Amino acid sequence: MNRISRIAVLWLVVCLVLSPALVLAQDAAEFTLDPATAAQYAADKDAAKANFGYLGIAIGAGLAAIGGGIGIGLLSASVVDASARQPEMQGKLLTTMFIAAALIEGLALFAIVVCILCLYG
Repeated sequence: MNRISRIAVLWLVVCLVLSPALVLAQDAAEFTLDPATAAQYAADKDAAKANFGYLGIAIGAGLAAIGGGIGIGLLSASVVDASARQPEMQGKLLTTMFIAAALIEGLALFAIVVCILCLYG
């Protein structure tokens, strides 16, 4: 990766890590409003927190799916490469590949289930 790509990825990670802190920070204006306006402000703030929660869950589920796809892609590429080098080992390689692919899929599915549980929990 070149330098600009690294900076962009770092900036994205920093924004994703700090965004909940910005939403959860308390505002001083909340304590100076009249009761009706303060109640509406609190309701809007709770809605914003919920929206950021949904965003985090969606990002987590997407990253789990992308990670599983990348893992299975790398695994398949390695097995095809090894089968081309040693065709007599193809049966053992495919068996090992299917076991590893099932473990990768299981881990990705577990991560997505955790995201869904966070959504309804």
